[in-house]
Amino acid sequence: MPYREHAGRHEFGQNFLIDRSVIGEMVELAARAEGPIVEIGAGDGALTLPLSGQGRKITAIEIDAKRAKRLSRQTPENVTVVCADILRFRFPRYPHVVVGNVPFHVTTSIIRTLLAADHWHMAVLLVQWEVARRRAGVGGASLLTASWWPWYDFELHARVPARAFRPVPSVDGGLLTIARRGTPLASDRKAYQEFVRQVFTSKGRGLGEILQRLRRISRPDLHEWMRENRVGPHLLPKDLSADEWASLWRLVGPARPGSGGQPSPRRPRKPAPSRRG
Repeated sequence: MPYREHAGRHEFGQNFLIDRSVIGEMVELAARAEGPIVEIGAGDGALTLPLSGQGRKITAIEIDAKRAKRLSRQTPENVTVVCADILRFRFPRYPHVVVGNVPFHVTTSIIRTLLAADHWHMAVLLVQWEVARRRAGVGGASLLTASWWPWYDFELHARVPARAFRPVPSVDGGLLTIARRGTPLASDRKAYQEFVRQVFTSKGRGLGEILQRLRRISRPDLHEWMRENRVGPHLLPKDLSADEWASLWRLVGPARPGSGGQPSPRRPRKPAPSRRG
């Protein structure tokens, strides 16, 4: 068996996936997106070999030189095994899909690297359960998720029990997909992300107070936006959805030169449906 050895190296955060049903689900999710595949953390080939059956070009990245060498002897011609650190790997400059059982200790670093990279259009990732929940906005979105929501759709698919790995980690995993939006929900990414950072890190007992303190929106416009979106003044930044962040950004927009960070002029907009009162 290609994944018979499960003695992962601690410095690489190796926990090998052995649950065939989870492997099958990841392969199926990857099959929904077209294009070559870049696999993160190929290990002993638990995902690599089933993925190779699709006949697509696969670049399997593995940081452990011994495992990479052994795996390269087992893979068909459509698979290229590369010994490299994914955080230093140069992703292809053509459309591709990313798949991987992500080492838990560098999950956030890898996701940040992916989000900042161009050309890939779908990622199928097995990450820590809490990370998967936060990325998908379940129970409240994180600053990282809100910062990238206009450009990516995050979806949580399943909770993966710790026993699905060897060695068994101390936490469960979560199966997460990240899809690049064909049409972004917002423009001026740098300015938008700075605005989201300010909202998340500013003091206040709720969005109403936070946004008034930032002085990026007039009180009447703020009250109208909250009414139209049915957002209560005491909700927190983590409680907004992707569409609500985009709607707020369309209202606020980048500060105009010489405006001193004052609210932008009112802009025509139509009411957006909301999920709460």
